[in-house]
Amino acid sequence: MARAFRRRGARMVARLDRNEREVIASLMEQTRSLLAPDVPSTGDAFTDLMASLESGATAPEGLPRGTDPGDRDPALARLLPDAHRGDPAVAAEFRRLTEQDLRRRKSDALTASIDALRAEADRDRLSLEPATAQSFLIALTDTRLLMGERLGLRTEEDVDAWEARVEADPDDPLAYAAALYDFLTWLQDGLVGALMGRRAFPDA
Repeated sequence: MARAFRRRGARMVARLDRNEREVIASLMEQTRSLLAPDVPSTGDAFTDLMASLESGATAPEGLPRGTDPGDRDPALARLLPDAHRGDPAVAAEFRRLTEQDLRRRKSDALTASIDALRAEADRDRLSLEPATAQSFLIALTDTRLLMGERLGLRTEEDVDAWEARVEADPDDPLAYAAALYDFLTWLQDGLVGALMGRRAFPDA
């Protein structure tokens, strides 16, 4: 049985078996593939920023050149929301200046989390140092957002409708995906609670 994150000294510790860890890592890999920056990282933040601006990788709308803005994946809109919703021109310029770096930082958080999940895979304990725990929280949040978008879960009403659908038909092909979404939500809430020093959530 999975056990929610608990604070152990400076570390955040959860109990997850090998299969649970691999499922989470696989979901994070899918999220990383979607978020991967268009311009490869050089390891230098300033050089990376200049490369993203000079390469022409993004049009004013923050999309690959030649792409219709309406074709942007809705999941990316959840993961990389507009900073200025009331002014499309300002939002597009801000995206052009910042999106590659944001993608890179999110991808780095996902990579650190995947590595942590697959380290010492024969153990049922996931122990994260503070910096990795913060990266893991970012990665969980983005992975959960992606799953929610793919499942059409944008409001509380959407979640309620999904729960009713699964209860009515446990054999629904998408019931497993909904269960994974719930599991990520539980894991995320537990990690937030552990980081904030709150009482641990019940085990899954």
